[in-house]
Amino acid sequence: MQKIPEMSIGLSEQEQLRRESLKQLRALGIEPYPAEAYEVNTYAADILANYESDKTAYKTVVLAGRIMSRNIMGAASFTELQDSTGRIQIYLKRDELCPGEDKTLYNTVFKKLLDIGDFIGVKGYVFTTQTGEISVHVTEFKVLSKSLRPLPIVKRDDEGNVYDGFTNPELRYRMRYVDLTVNPDYKQIFIRRSKVINTMRNYFDNQGWMEVETPILQPIHGGAAARPFATHHNTLDMPLYLRIANELYLKRLIVAGFDGVYEFGKMFRNEGMDRTHNPEFTSMEIYVAYKDYIWMMAMVEECLEQVAIATTGSAVVKVGANEINFEGPYEKLTMYESIQKYTGIDVSAMTEHEIAQTCRDLDIEIDDTMGRGKLIDEIFGAKVEANLIQPTYITDYPIEMTPLAKKHRTAAGLVERFELFVNGKEIANAYSELNDPIDQKERLEDQLKLAARGDDEAMAMDDDFVRALEYGMPPTSGLGIGIDRLVMLMTNQSTIQEVLFFPQMRPEKKKIEMSAEESELYALVKENEQHLLTDVKSKLTEWSNKKWDTTLKALTGKGILKVTKTDDGLFLSHK
Repeated sequence: MQKIPEMSIGLSEQEQLRRESLKQLRALGIEPYPAEAYEVNTYAADILANYESDKTAYKTVVLAGRIMSRNIMGAASFTELQDSTGRIQIYLKRDELCPGEDKTLYNTVFKKLLDIGDFIGVKGYVFTTQTGEISVHVTEFKVLSKSLRPLPIVKRDDEGNVYDGFTNPELRYRMRYVDLTVNPDYKQIFIRRSKVINTMRNYFDNQGWMEVETPILQPIHGGAAARPFATHHNTLDMPLYLRIANELYLKRLIVAGFDGVYEFGKMFRNEGMDRTHNPEFTSMEIYVAYKDYIWMMAMVEECLEQVAIATTGSAVVKVGANEINFEGPYEKLTMYESIQKYTGIDVSAMTEHEIAQTCRDLDIEIDDTMGRGKLIDEIFGAKVEANLIQPTYITDYPIEMTPLAKKHRTAAGLVERFELFVNGKEIANAYSELNDPIDQKERLEDQLKLAARGDDEAMAMDDDFVRALEYGMPPTSGLGIGIDRLVMLMTNQSTIQEVLFFPQMRPEKKKIEMSAEESELYALVKENEQHLLTDVKSKLTEWSNKKWDTTLKALTGKGILKVTKTDDGLFLSHK
């Protein structure tokens, strides 16, 4: 079997050449990964925005970034440098960089050993080229990091049209470091995400409410109806759960005497993934003493209007084909009113059996584990949600749906709760919080009955939380907002994966290495779905039987090819 040189195994030609350049740089005494800091004094965007108005401020500039394009013209070169703020053209002239007889720094290092993707630092001065482009005339440069893998080359024409773009969603999400390098416009999504969170944080801080942190590993999964991720703590020899919500811990702090507490935190739910769900997501929850859910509606309207203006410049935000107005007041419908409005059916007085039959009549899939509250929620999700485009509060939920909310002050069988829906999706959930410990314990016991029926999203009993309420919790309003969904609205994105730096992905399929013989055999088979084994073997006339047997066994063992026996003979196919 032909032996493949060690360097070439699993490496492309470009990767091999870059590793050779790495060796040559070191042979010249240049460390491609220097340890010392490289202090910059300006950025590309600053130069491009301000040079024309104050040219004297840019006589000595130091900046650093990636080489993104190269136009080498003998003794001079133009290169695009990309830093965290954008791209700028730099100009290098051989005889200025190398005033003596030794031209190695330009002729060898810059022209031959540097590549697109490498990080360099440059010193020089800003000028305008004859074509009117603001550029940096480089007087010194330093290698800061050698890139060993080539970046995808994204081409743009004079009109800004993109060709050969790095657009495959799976690759973009899996290799976000490449995505944001070659598609820098996507950085704006995450800059806006930061503005959303910081605007909310500043709003809460200005009200005097305190940001806190609560446990992520919890002995009891509570605060929401969801399936948890479970783990085990070896030292304590006990099961623990990644939190599905932080509600019960935040309310303990209200018991402890804080008037307002909030937390931005990761939540984890062991459930399905789709365009609006990721198993790890960011939620903001806030609890304010001596308030109720009516007060909370007004607070949410004021807060979200500020978020929209700070993030997009306007309270009216473009989302797909819709223009969403975040300026309050928002429309309000009770849960029962919304179902009647969009289905014509009044479920308010129906029994569990009657609601289950209504679901069947509406072709809504249900099962025997669902109680009255979940059945109503299924109707709402199937027939109402998608109609709620402008911000809309759905209020006054059936008591069975919400075991942590206070009973309605005037309507029996309901609780004081609202959810905020925007563009057909729920982005906020709020209650007048239940602070009656006896009522709370009974509601959690009802959840245990649902769990016994097979509802794996039912809440668990939290005796310590009930004990905390027995010490007394003041009237309180609580709110949770899904930050990822809110960011989707503020950035006009239709999938949650676009607003997460690193969304959850299936395991990456590893590239299977093949020898020269294995590659040759695979090339013969991959063209069609299957081949007679004898036909394939007959094409490899120079192979010995031993080479054939060894190679075929290797490929079937790696799961690349398979042999199938039929009445017509043995067939070879690729998986």
